[in-house]
Amino acid sequence: MIALLKSHLDGDDQEFLSVAMQAAAHEARLGHASIAQQLRDLIDEAKRRASAVQSRSGQLIVLEPRGELANLLSVETPSARLSDMALPEALSERLNRVLLEQRQQKRLSEHGLNARRKLLFIGPPGTGKTMTASALAGELHSPLFTIMLEGLITKFMGETAAKLRSVFEAIRQTRGVYLFDEFDALGAHRHQPNDVGEIRRVLNSFLQLIEKDKSQSLIVAATNHPELLDRALFRRFDDVIEYGLPDTDIAKEVLTRKLAVFQATDVEWSRILPQAGGLSHADLARASEEAAKHAVLGGSTRITSEALLTAIQERKAASR
Repeated sequence: MIALLKSHLDGDDQEFLSVAMQAAAHEARLGHASIAQQLRDLIDEAKRRASAVQSRSGQLIVLEPRGELANLLSVETPSARLSDMALPEALSERLNRVLLEQRQQKRLSEHGLNARRKLLFIGPPGTGKTMTASALAGELHSPLFTIMLEGLITKFMGETAAKLRSVFEAIRQTRGVYLFDEFDALGAHRHQPNDVGEIRRVLNSFLQLIEKDKSQSLIVAATNHPELLDRALFRRFDDVIEYGLPDTDIAKEVLTRKLAVFQATDVEWSRILPQAGGLSHADLARASEEAAKHAVLGGSTRITSEALLTAIQERKAASR
């Protein structure tokens, strides 16, 4: 009982089941065949559910990471889809190719081929990299696990490497989409002036772990600073996908999507769009929200060109 409780509190499912099997064997030796069989049946059922992701009544239920993983991974069940995003056609096609290969993994494996499942997203802040990871999880009906760098990276680099191994063990055991956001904090190149040997060892550990990973999970790394990444990292990913600031058409799509439930038919896009240049998707979304709040607080649902222009100009000033 003590061993069972300790393994449960530590979040060590493997040890918990091992002790439970010992208890079943003990009951069998005592002649309690019925109890022993019930224990074995429950253990078998637990093993079938060991992926930590279950489907009940059409809903995705994700069990929270426990033990050390609770400080390394956050989990959510996204409802976002790629169709919710305003993406250039070429980028949309590349992401849909990833989804197609993920959904047809069995067919590909029958011919000795592997689906794309290690992705590196690069580009300016606010251009949709993190949201894409969420949308991919939503499309695949998978949980999204975000690696929490504040829990992963410690002042003791040896601990960081050990925690990194725990993350990749979770990637192997529990299928999902795993996001390494702000990846340059982990993957900075090994020849910077302030480089130290321990930092190199952590990066080398990541390189080895991602290369050896043969799991069914989708791994996504995202960075705003690809120039900081070690060049060896790029070869470890199946696809490097670049994000950019929206052009005029995408900018209009972002704004109109965010204002879809408001009256925006009078907006003079010929005045608005030239001013939107240089803003990210996130900046445009915030500007549209500001214009919408201005309308609501004024007792209306009508979006004016002046309110939207003001919001866009404020966002441009804030992003300088």
